[in-house]
Amino acid sequence: MKAEIMSIGTELLLGEIVDTNAPYLASQLPALGIDVYYLHQVGDNTERLIEVMARAWKRSDLILCTGGLGPTEDDRTRAVIAEMLGEQMTIDPDLEHELRDFFGNRGVNMPENNLKQAMLIPSSAAIPNPRGTAPGWWVEKDGKILAAMPGPPRELHHMWENEVRPRLRQRVKGVILVSRTLKVVGISEGAVDEMAGDFLAASNPTIGVYAKPDGIHVRIAAKAEDEASARRLVEPVERELRQRFGENLWGSDEESMQEHIGQVLSGKGMTLATMESCTGGLFASTITDVPGSSTYFKGGFVTYTNEVKIAYGVDSALIEKHGAISPEVAIAMAKAARLQLDADVGVGITGIAGPSEQEGKPVGTVFIGVGHEKAARGHATRYQMARQDVKVRAVTSALFQLRQLLVQLAAD
Repeated sequence: MKAEIMSIGTELLLGEIVDTNAPYLASQLPALGIDVYYLHQVGDNTERLIEVMARAWKRSDLILCTGGLGPTEDDRTRAVIAEMLGEQMTIDPDLEHELRDFFGNRGVNMPENNLKQAMLIPSSAAIPNPRGTAPGWWVEKDGKILAAMPGPPRELHHMWENEVRPRLRQRVKGVILVSRTLKVVGISEGAVDEMAGDFLAASNPTIGVYAKPDGIHVRIAAKAEDEASARRLVEPVERELRQRFGENLWGSDEESMQEHIGQVLSGKGMTLATMESCTGGLFASTITDVPGSSTYFKGGFVTYTNEVKIAYGVDSALIEKHGAISPEVAIAMAKAARLQLDADVGVGITGIAGPSEQEGKPVGTVFIGVGHEKAARGHATRYQMARQDVKVRAVTSALFQLRQLLVQLAAD
C-alpha cells in the first residue's frame, strides 16, 4: 500500500505553526507495512487543495489528511474531498444531534457554522472525535482509502491510535515492518557509524544512524510477512549492537533519558536534588516531565548569581579561586543541593549560555557536577550553539553524567 500525507492550513505555509502531524503519521505507517511516498503542506485554497488531493488519489492507495475540519470559512477539507470525488455533502442527523449535545452539555448555544462538521458524502463515514467537535472522515471508493483527521495534535493522536490505525491494520496485507531504535550517548555519530559498520550494508534488516538532541539513535528495521518473522530478523542485530555500545547505550524506542534515570532512582530507593545556573531550572523541569517523579526528586535551586550560590551552601572561597564557571563549583553545587534537601544524589550545572563570554571563558562552556556521599565527578564541555540550544544540550549532558554516576554506584 502506497500512502501520501497532506497537512492542510495556510498557517503552516506562513510558519506560524510547525507541522508535527505529518512526521508523526509518517513514523506510524512503516509498522503497518505502508510506504509513504509523498508529504504535502497545502494552504486553505480550494483549487490548490483539489489539485494536490486529486493527484494523490490517482497515484496512491491511501491519503491521510490533517487539518481543515473546523467550523470556519477557511476549513475546506470536507468540501474539497466532496468536489474531488464528485459527490454531494448532506447533513447527517446523528452527527448534528451529537454536536448540539456537545454544546448543550456545556451550556452554550451551538453556532450554526458548526453544522458543516455534521456533513457527510455517500462514500464517507464519520470517525468519532471525543476530544473535539470535528469528527473525521473515513472515505473508501474505487479501492482507495482517504482518512481526514483534525489538525490539533491532541485530537489527531487519539483518532489515529483508536480509530484509523486499527482500521488500516485490518485492511493491509503483505509485508510488515518492525523497527527498534537504540539510543546512545557519549559516542560521536561517526564512531557509532563505525561500530555498526558491518551491518550498514545489509538490506534486511537495515540500519540507520541519526544524531538527535538526546544522543545518537540507531534504528534497526526489518521487513517480513508477519510481525514475528520481522522481529526474529531484528533481535540478533540488536543483541550484538547492545554489546558493542555497552554502557553508552542508555535506552530504546520511545524511552527518554529522564524516564530511564527515574526508573533507576526509584529502583534503588534514591532521591535527587539539583542546583542550576546557566540552564535556569531546565534540568529540574525535564526531570519532572516524568509522571511520578515526586517519589525520587526532592527539588532544585536556580542559583543564577554568585550570592545565591553562596547563600545555598557553595563556598565563596571556591568561587573566588576557580570562578563560578568551573568544574570545582559545579561539583560544589551538586553537593550543596544534596545537603540542603537531604537527598542521596545531587546535580550541579554552571556555564555560559550566551551571548557574551564570562570570566574569560567562551560562550557555550558548561561544567556539570554530580555527586553522592561515596563518589563525585565533574564534566566539562563546550557547545558552539545558540543560547537555547546550549541549555538543552547541557541538560542532556547532565542527564548522561547522572546516569554514569548511578552506574558507578551500582558497580561499587
